[in-house]
Amino acid sequence: MNELFTNSKDIQKAILQKLRLLLLELGSATKVELSQKLGISFPTVSKFLSRMEQEGEVVLSGIDDSSGGRRAMRYRYNPEYMLGLAIFLEKNETNYSVFNCLGVLKEQGKTGSLLMDDVSSVTRHIEIIMQKYPQIASIAIGVPGSVKNGEIIYIPNYKQFHSFDLKGHFEKQFSIPVVIENDMNAAVLGYNHVHSDEENPTLIYIYLGQNGPGAGIIVNGNLIRGSTFFSGEIQFIPLYNEQNFGQALEHRLESDTHQEKTVDAISRMVTTFTALLNPHMVIFNSAEIDGPMLELIRKKSAVYITGEHLPKLVLSNWMQDYLSGLQSLALDLMVSRT
Repeated sequence: MNELFTNSKDIQKAILQKLRLLLLELGSATKVELSQKLGISFPTVSKFLSRMEQEGEVVLSGIDDSSGGRRAMRYRYNPEYMLGLAIFLEKNETNYSVFNCLGVLKEQGKTGSLLMDDVSSVTRHIEIIMQKYPQIASIAIGVPGSVKNGEIIYIPNYKQFHSFDLKGHFEKQFSIPVVIENDMNAAVLGYNHVHSDEENPTLIYIYLGQNGPGAGIIVNGNLIRGSTFFSGEIQFIPLYNEQNFGQALEHRLESDTHQEKTVDAISRMVTTFTALLNPHMVIFNSAEIDGPMLELIRKKSAVYITGEHLPKLVLSNWMQDYLSGLQSLALDLMVSRT
């Protein structure tokens, strides 16, 4: 790295991010170890660590045994220095979690649906949490709609949030970085972060949902948002002559006959994704689909496409995956702060 540019804001940000990530990964390190692993000069590492120590961001964790020279001081990152807030808005309730830089939960809870109110209700809710945890340094918010650069561009049934720049609003309100993400994008990111063993997986996460079905899509390890950030709105996919996927699921809980139709509709959707993307796995919300129903979907899907090409069908805790995805987004914001 060119030392002539260490005063540049972007370079300072990059160095801080690398130091934070490496200290969090290693647990502790000396200045020499950090310098060698990051390819940053010893004086530069010393300067940044000194500032971080003064601010309480890193702490001295011990002194190494002498190898003949001066004993090296060992540093670790203070995970309580910055906290993150993840909050997601749903039709029936609002869930949130507060966590430190290691992802350790400080608090997790829920309240009534704030989607049924307006942005001011969400703002007040966040204010209450931040009064309790003033160390919160980033916020990730999930919504049941399409999001483009922090603005909600499509959110059925909640007109008060449509075409609203939530990111800009909350960053102005709280003066910390904020990310707004579609619910299914966050869920598939969370599942991939916690559960996936594939190096560059292709994953589809299908949620039948309180606001209509949607999907989160990762292809070769990359989240797919689409050219207009509308990817995953699978409710509009036409599956039958006069019904799209959303319409086919409208009466899914009413009778055994409708369950049979639901299984067929979901199986057609699995087949569609298999033919288009050939994913490693399709994930379903365990609160919506149980083991026996998943087996019916697997068997029905094999009727439409050769079984050898079908992905693995699995159940997962959607709410935890959703929060995990939002937490990872908030953590990314935290470690990149200047």
